Amino acid sequence: MIYIIPTKRGVGCELWGTYEDLFNLYEVIGKFWNDQNQANIKGLENRDQLISGFSYEIRKAKDGSRLTRTHSHFFHESIPYFGVQISWVHFLFSLTAIKFNMRIYETNKFDVSTILQLEFWLERAMVSFDQTGGEKLAGYISDGIYAGNPYLYQFMRSINLDFFKLGGGKIAFRKLPQLMQRSVYLTEEYNEYLSFLTGEAKRLNCKIDDLELSDEEFDYEGIKW
Repeated sequence: MIYIIPTKRGVGCELWGTYEDLFNLYEVIGKFWNDQNQANIKGLENRDQLISGFSYEIRKAKDGSRLTRTHSHFFHESIPYFGVQISWVHFLFSLTAIKFNMRIYETNKFDVSTILQLEFWLERAMVSFDQTGGEKLAGYISDGIYAGNPYLYQFMRSINLDFFKLGGGKIAFRKLPQLMQRSVYLTEEYNEYLSFLTGEAKRLNCKIDDLELSDEEFDYEGIKW
């Protein structure tokens, strides 16, 4: 069974499961992105860029390239579990993108139950780290993030970086719901960042989708999860 727990400093969560659990999750996610037949749908490529990073981490986890541990089950049998650390922001945006794409593609009950399981455990992990911040952040699991945003990936990257800069811990975690206001359609924060992206694209003579975040100076490797 898949389960999710918060990381020690609350920068994100750890998603755990057996090889079969993660294989099934990877297969479900794979149904809802990277379909060239749907390439003409507005915003799909941007959402695919977001989901691809999430899918990549699940694949690396199931292959044992991230976190590993063993769980004792019946008859004292030890079963290997595999996990991966994912930031709250990346997880929330990825879920939003997947669920939006599920409206486009054919789904079955197993697909829906798998995503609902992720939502359940994600909310539980948030609240278990800090109930005050977790309850405010949980609203973004359902419908807080504007899923139709054609620049969902760029918004995720910017919020994720700003959250990482806070350094983790409960104080930073409680500030995340406010940072996430940038993802809510027509809020002041949303409009300001969209204007920034529009201005940068015009200045650099490129599309907004082609913009990359200027985060070279940030030490991602030094993040204490």
